[in-house]
Amino acid sequence: MTATYPDLKGASVFITGGGSGIGASLTEGFLRQGAKVAFVQRSDSTDFVDEMEAATGNRPHFMTCDITDIDRLKACLAEAAEVNGPITALINNAANDKRHTTAEVTEEFWDWSQAINLKAYFFACQAVAEGMKAAGGGSIVNFSSISYMMGNSGYPSYTTANGGITAMSRSLAREFGPDKIRVNALAPGWVLTQKQKDLWVTPEALEDHLGRQCLKDTIGPDDIVGGTLFLASEASKMMTGQVMVIDGGVVVTG
Repeated sequence: MTATYPDLKGASVFITGGGSGIGASLTEGFLRQGAKVAFVQRSDSTDFVDEMEAATGNRPHFMTCDITDIDRLKACLAEAAEVNGPITALINNAANDKRHTTAEVTEEFWDWSQAINLKAYFFACQAVAEGMKAAGGGSIVNFSSISYMMGNSGYPSYTTANGGITAMSRSLAREFGPDKIRVNALAPGWVLTQKQKDLWVTPEALEDHLGRQCLKDTIGPDDIVGGTLFLASEASKMMTGQVMVIDGGVVVTG
């Protein structure tokens, strides 16, 4: 059961990593709202595009992009605006939470991790700002994670980027606010995407994490869609510079 937001019908929405995991659910969610969705994915997503058109009657515009290539990312944002009109909802979702210890981090790995988890977010925000201003406003949703709030070990570069996303979102909310551009962060908990199941979900780890949640159900990609739609829509028109947490009740933000 997903709420319908009339202002999202026909809206130009851009999603990074929109062809797999949480991003795929977001793409479908916005398509079902009647939005004009463009998304980038590093791997070929042609089959997914066909699947979405068959399921929703609304075909997304897919572009191949490694978001660490900032020039290519900017070109995709420009193409999306040309195809669907000025982008009024930017969803920075793509990320990589590859596990690592401090001792094994090289300068090359650090730069790659920050590039995909933080740098690309900033330059996507920069690229859409003028178009949103000209359109009379817009909404940016930057995906973070509760991992840095929990003080988790196992991926220090990733958690550093997550903390940076929150700080960046608050600063941009202040800078962009006079142009009616809202900037919020969304911090999911442990979402059991196929990637997570393949690489890191074990019965012991899942039991431990569920023990920290107030709500004892596991979280799936679909559980993140409603909050994202809300932040992108005019239903949250006076909400900016905030962090929305969807984690089953692990952390608190107050």
